[in-house]
Amino acid sequence: MNQYPMTAKGADLLRKELNELKSVKRPQIIQSIAEAREHGDLKENAEYHAAREQQSFCEGRIQDIEGKLSNAQIIDVTKMTNNGKVIFGTTVTIINMENDEETTYKIVGDDESDIKNNLISVNSPIARGLIGKEIDDIVNIQTPAGTVEFEISAVEYV
Repeated sequence: MNQYPMTAKGADLLRKELNELKSVKRPQIIQSIAEAREHGDLKENAEYHAAREQQSFCEGRIQDIEGKLSNAQIIDVTKMTNNGKVIFGTTVTIINMENDEETTYKIVGDDESDIKNNLISVNSPIARGLIGKEIDDIVNIQTPAGTVEFEISAVEYV
């Protein structure tokens, strides 16, 4: 069984999505299928086929979320002592040594990652390069533009 690391917030968001899919989306799709059936011939009924496709997607997503939640390894760093080490769930501030540009990332699970909000997957090259390091460490991370040198300026357990 694959364990899926995720933050407590990420697990809550998945549970909310699952609840939404089961209690709102699924009944809407069932209603759409019933209405489409009333229109007659199912072979040439585009509404029916679209509703069935939506149902298939919804049921697949429900199974995916249930599987991930059942194998979730929920890690809440707010309950851990901050020893300055970068681990899953920490918020890390790094400084690009070439241009002194400062960036803050939170290391999260795959389903939670959102680069626009500075949430990076634990499996991303940046996160893999940072995990296990400590404040003031210099790390070299392979990027598409080549190897970039960063200094870890802050590690927060929030």
